[in-house]
Amino acid sequence: MGKVLKVAAIIAIICSVLFGASTVLAAHGNDILGLWRNEEHDAVIEIYKCADKYCGKIVWIRDPSYPQNDLSGRAGQPRLDDNDTDPKMRQRPIVGLKIMEGFSSAGKDEWTGGTVYDPKSGRTYRGKIYMVSPNKLHLRGYVLFSFLGRTATWTRVDH
Repeated sequence: MGKVLKVAAIIAIICSVLFGASTVLAAHGNDILGLWRNEEHDAVIEIYKCADKYCGKIVWIRDPSYPQNDLSGRAGQPRLDDNDTDPKMRQRPIVGLKIMEGFSSAGKDEWTGGTVYDPKSGRTYRGKIYMVSPNKLHLRGYVLFSFLGRTATWTRVDH
């Protein structure tokens, strides 16, 4: 009986350690959640959970409507995704547009495996995210290899 209790105690300890580690990793993974202002300060992006991944959508832009002197006749209407390389996607409003998807926590302060859509260029890039501090992150968009890209600094707006 003594041997069985020792084995059960060891299994309980191992399970406790593994459960505790997964809780800590989940907490670090969720550190990215919230509202973030882009580097140009002309948009706010909400990073949120989408299933078991992290996604982001535009929730505010500085100029949400076309200007009164818009030559396309859309003055006062909500801005659309005019630069998308796919003409069928150009009717999507910018506010509410999902621009990040598929990111997974890769350990403390890092998220990888996702894509980032840049509505200014209409292109989608592979992405990595690094938390620099609780209120600042670096978002790296790249083609093929991480060193072939650009890093933008975003700041948290909900703290």
